[in-house]
Parts: sequence; structure tokens; C-alpha cells
Amino acid sequence: MIVPDPKAVRRQLTRYASLRIAQAEHAVPARARELEDVSYTLCVMMGTTSVRDAIARADALLAEDQLKEKETDGEGDLSLVG
Repeated sequence: MIVPDPKAVRRQLTRYASLRIAQAEHAVPARARELEDVSYTLCVMMGTTSVRDAIARADALLAEDQLKEKETDGEGDLSLVG
């Protein structure tokens, strides 16, 4: 399976959350269509057919990416002072 770029996933999740909030506050047909598009994109990116599953996989991917970043950030921090 192709792993999507975590930055792209984060952008889609942010768009999804913003649209969900905006739509809940004031429903607008155009926003509903955009929310459907973003939901579909998330599903395609994460290889799911359900937006809930896509969000769960996206969260797991981002958590894994964050863990990898922490591990690699520490590699250059070796101190010679004990």
C-alpha cells in the first residue's frame, strides 16, 4: 500500500474538521458538497470506504510519523558532557 504524505493527510484532516464545524454552525449546500469531497479524498488517501475509518487511519499515520520525528530528532543530540 502506498503511504500518503503525512503533511497532505494533516491538511485534509484540518479541512475536514473546519468544514464539519462550519457546517454544524450554519448548514450551506456548497459547504456540504465540499465536505463530501474532502471526506472522499480522505477515504481515497487512507484506503477506506468510511470517513470514520479514514480518520482513524490518518490519526494512526500521524502518530507514527510524530514518533519517527522524535526518534530522529534525538540522534543529533548526543552530548559529550556527562
